[in-house]
Amino acid sequence: MSLATDCPSSLASASDRPLLSQVQLARAAAQHTATLPTAIKNAALEAMATALVEHQESILAANRADLERAAEMVKAGELSASAYARLKLDAHKLADMVAGVRQVIRLGDPVGRALLIRELDEGLILERRTYPLGVLGVIFESRPDALVQIAALAVKTGNSVLLKGGSEALLSCQALMAAIQAGLQQIPEFPQGSLQLLTSRAEVKALLQLEGLVDLIIPRGSSSFVRYILENTRIPVLGHADGLCHLYVDRAADVDMAIKLTVDSKTQYPAACNAIETLLVHKAIAPHFLPLAVKALREKGVELRGDPLCRELVPDLIPATEDDWSTEYADLILSIKMVGSLDEAIAHIQRYGSRHTEAIVTEDAAAARRFLDEVDAAGVFHNASTRFADGFRYGFGAEVGISTQKLPPRGPVGLEGLVTYRYQLRGQGHLVADYTGPQARPFQHRDRLNNTGLA
Repeated sequence: MSLATDCPSSLASASDRPLLSQVQLARAAAQHTATLPTAIKNAALEAMATALVEHQESILAANRADLERAAEMVKAGELSASAYARLKLDAHKLADMVAGVRQVIRLGDPVGRALLIRELDEGLILERRTYPLGVLGVIFESRPDALVQIAALAVKTGNSVLLKGGSEALLSCQALMAAIQAGLQQIPEFPQGSLQLLTSRAEVKALLQLEGLVDLIIPRGSSSFVRYILENTRIPVLGHADGLCHLYVDRAADVDMAIKLTVDSKTQYPAACNAIETLLVHKAIAPHFLPLAVKALREKGVELRGDPLCRELVPDLIPATEDDWSTEYADLILSIKMVGSLDEAIAHIQRYGSRHTEAIVTEDAAAARRFLDEVDAAGVFHNASTRFADGFRYGFGAEVGISTQKLPPRGPVGLEGLVTYRYQLRGQGHLVADYTGPQARPFQHRDRLNNTGLA
């Protein structure tokens, strides 16, 4: 059946047909990759990694050209400084991307796993097994390295993916995709059309209307960007709208540790969605901790804003406003608030946080346990930097994004987040009628998997 027949007539206009052809190719490829052996998928990933190394010079040259263009966009107010920072590639970042691809190779194949094998009755076997989602549309701003992460996860999970980077990253994305495709061409068993790059906003607008043909949309970018996607499609969306993270320094914190964690959580990569935007400090430790923390943060170039209680201790802090508590700066700016208790810290996080990543610094095990149990976020940390909220650091190899929704997948979405499952029932002519009525045959419901997943 043609796509024009499958789709509403409004989607089959001449301007949409090239995209529909791409989606058709992606769906055909997904049917093939869904059943590819693990060895073939891993060979494809190794070929991708090798090609990225071989094409390093052209990739970095393309990125330099993007950066030159992006610098003018920043001057014109068309691109934020944080987006510019995420755009930059170098040899070190490219090496990390290659390492991420190779880490995905070492991970187990999530496709075809038996999650449940249950004998309903003799000869009537129910299985729940994992399968790829199908066709993904992934739209991201800046961060061309996201293209490589997503491509690697798509290959391992047997999904097809249509990727669209921001216009500021166009040349970088084209160079990366060219390298990836050069690698995949070395594996004849891997189907064409599984990984495709979109290059225009018109394609994105059309893609969002392809309900029933695209199985999931994953946006990565600013909160306004993610909200635009959510409001303009009926396709399921996996994404987060904000990365408003907090670090709470408890009254029982180790001060030296707290300072180091504050600096790392804010300055290691301030443009990241897992960098902290607000520092909460217990009033009992504030006189000792706050002046030292302010000094360490200012040495890293951080602009600091404080509430009235903090400004009593450090008078030259910029006064914080109500808006500061709900602002994702994605920059070297940090708001500081003094709290009187763990309860007050948790209440502030629950009111202003985005359910991304929250952390506590304390030597009090009971306080740490309460924080971990009561704070509702995808990641809740004790005595660790919020910057650890990352698929690569979690050992997922890479991530397609970080989900702050309550339903799974939640947090960094790696391989397991890109598969679904099917119930498969095998019988020998079994009839429901035999299991109903006064002479009903009883079900046995004997599980053939234990809680370790082994028979």
